[in-house]
Amino acid sequence: MTSFNRSTSRRLKKLTQIPSVWEGDRRPLSSPNQHSDSEEKGECILWVDYSQGVVRGMDVVASDIGPEAIVRTLMRAMEHPHSPARPARPQRIVVKDREIQFYLRGVLQDLDIAIDYAPELPLIDELFRGFADILDSQTPDLPPQYAQILREKAFAIWQAAPWEFLEEQQILSIEINKWDVGTLYASVMGMLGMEYGILFYRSEESLKQFRAAVLTDEESTEHLEEAFLKQDCLFLTFESAEETEEDEDEEGDLADLPLSEIDPTFGNIHPLEGLRSVLYDEEALVILVAIESLSRFIRDHRRQLHEDIFPILSRRYRISLPQSEELTKSVAVTVSTMPQLTAELEEMAGFGVDDEESENLGSPNFQSLQDDLIPEDSFLSLGVVSWEMLEYLRKGASYHKVGEIKQVGDGLPVILIQTSRPKAKTVIERIEATGGLRAICFNPGADPFDGDRYDLGLLQTQNGELFLFGEFLDGDPIHVEARKKWNQRCKNTKGYCGLIIAKGLTGASRGNPQLRDMMALFEARSLSPKDLGIGTLQLMPQLKLE
Repeated sequence: MTSFNRSTSRRLKKLTQIPSVWEGDRRPLSSPNQHSDSEEKGECILWVDYSQGVVRGMDVVASDIGPEAIVRTLMRAMEHPHSPARPARPQRIVVKDREIQFYLRGVLQDLDIAIDYAPELPLIDELFRGFADILDSQTPDLPPQYAQILREKAFAIWQAAPWEFLEEQQILSIEINKWDVGTLYASVMGMLGMEYGILFYRSEESLKQFRAAVLTDEESTEHLEEAFLKQDCLFLTFESAEETEEDEDEEGDLADLPLSEIDPTFGNIHPLEGLRSVLYDEEALVILVAIESLSRFIRDHRRQLHEDIFPILSRRYRISLPQSEELTKSVAVTVSTMPQLTAELEEMAGFGVDDEESENLGSPNFQSLQDDLIPEDSFLSLGVVSWEMLEYLRKGASYHKVGEIKQVGDGLPVILIQTSRPKAKTVIERIEATGGLRAICFNPGADPFDGDRYDLGLLQTQNGELFLFGEFLDGDPIHVEARKKWNQRCKNTKGYCGLIIAKGLTGASRGNPQLRDMMALFEARSLSPKDLGIGTLQLMPQLKLE
């Protein structure tokens, strides 16, 4: 048995011993009327002075913490008690657990404190009854009569995975006309692989205001938080059921977890209420009807919603209500796509407009090259990944090794391609299907009609195919400088380089993907035009036949 150091015992014996009886106990924090797992909430340790009727020390600990915890709380109760108590040592301690009694007798044997047993502890019993009353009075996150069916409908949405083909700005209207709710405007989150869920806005105005605020203040954390709290919506989000602080740092994709590890969360956001992760009865019915009608709409129109152009679709459903105090048994709901509103939101975000600081890939037609691997609207950059970040990438992304790379210079030279999550997956799969990436090279190209000369970025796969990932005018000073750095870095690494495929093109990290956005790293060799041996490629005209 662990005992005090002699110096600690001498220090505690110097405390004034007062003629008081202290009660001590350790109990679960749950109420008998609750069905929650007490182990998740932990246990409370209490030390009270029964003679004076005050709490001297209290701690909340995990259920699996050993008996040492009750001694640590007792020490604080003696040396650093809660106000108004003063430091002191009791004459007698009473507990209602025989194991705790025997344990304390062994630990405290040098402190001249009597350790007794009693079947009841009046003051502590009263305090824990008060704690139970508080827990019983807490509003549950979901109305009990709707909790199970809401979770079932949420898991149906998770398995339907609308974020695989719907972007946040592609809005669906859900016309309910009941419970003081007219139409909800659903925005699906998850295509960026970060947060998964659905926001059900109560008005178009709230949706537009939030999107505008995010686009205007995306660099300001304070403004983003303020904009977030000014939304007027109900929400369904998904998170890891076993999420810890360590998990939050691992940047894993929630979509890769099994269904048993996914936990749906419901709530409400309103400018005057802020964020509330609790639904009341009418709100629960509204979001239940919205989720069910949305699930049916996705089931019925999945193929059309996969199309590149957001289609015009509308469908009416009759949704049955669970048994409740409602007199009506079902609600008629109309779900529709909103291409016009979607176009407005895309225009706000500047989709389709060239970014002066980014290089957008065109669709050239150079002989002997394939140009259909990299999506046309992708963001491209030539850069470097530090050796430290490279180690994180190798562990967190889909990693394809090519050899032992000597860590010389500031890092590994890389070509970074950022696109949407579904398109990024397609690119990765196509490269993997060819056996992987063999080389990255830059080769001269020319337009014989206007005399322009190009530096063409090429990817060579293991089966020998060549894919164009970018064309750069020879006189472009930004590219010239980037190529100089690329060549020097490849020289440092003895010809080793890499290709990173990232998601997040339509999100806040557009043009500046973070580590969590990087889905795959293909290591490769850098080839010179001479090594490639295909000479200057000519731009060929494309004829359109009517």
